[in-house]
Amino acid sequence: MSRIAKYPVAIPDKVEVALGKTDVTVKGPLGTLRQAVPESVVVKVEGASLTFAAADQSIQAKAMSGTMRALVANMVHGVKQGFERKLTLVGVGYKAQAQGNKLNLALGFSHPIVHVLPEGVKAETPTQTEIVIKGVDRQKVGQVAAEIRAYKSPEPYKGKGVRYSDEKVTIKETKKK
Repeated sequence: MSRIAKYPVAIPDKVEVALGKTDVTVKGPLGTLRQAVPESVVVKVEGASLTFAAADQSIQAKAMSGTMRALVANMVHGVKQGFERKLTLVGVGYKAQAQGNKLNLALGFSHPIVHVLPEGVKAETPTQTEIVIKGVDRQKVGQVAAEIRAYKSPEPYKGKGVRYSDEKVTIKETKKK
């Protein structure tokens, strides 16, 4: 059995979990998330917690039980508190501005970049060089942050570009004459 699947997922107050035949639905104050459950995983509600187990002794079933436990734990955390990812723009003239479901970026190209945010993900710009991406679904938040970072990833000589706020960029030494 997966070591991760051994630990139950606690269901906090104001969060409802509904088990269907092939999916798990988690509903909370910030939204609703649904995840399909493979047939090789058995999900049970025991009191105020969810338990996960492999349906058989195959390696695939054991691995999927741990994966499902992690995904559902992230869903519970997301509908209760949400997820956020912070990005920082480093470079002269680099700036960002959030307008509804669009994020306008000026990253030193000859044209501005307009990134359309998917449903369920919001972006805030506390300053012109900071972007905060918020959402209920951890995977979507991380994917949007990675897409924005990919427009201009940090280069190793000056460190200019879009980086995660906790990312350390190692600066290389330039060529000597």
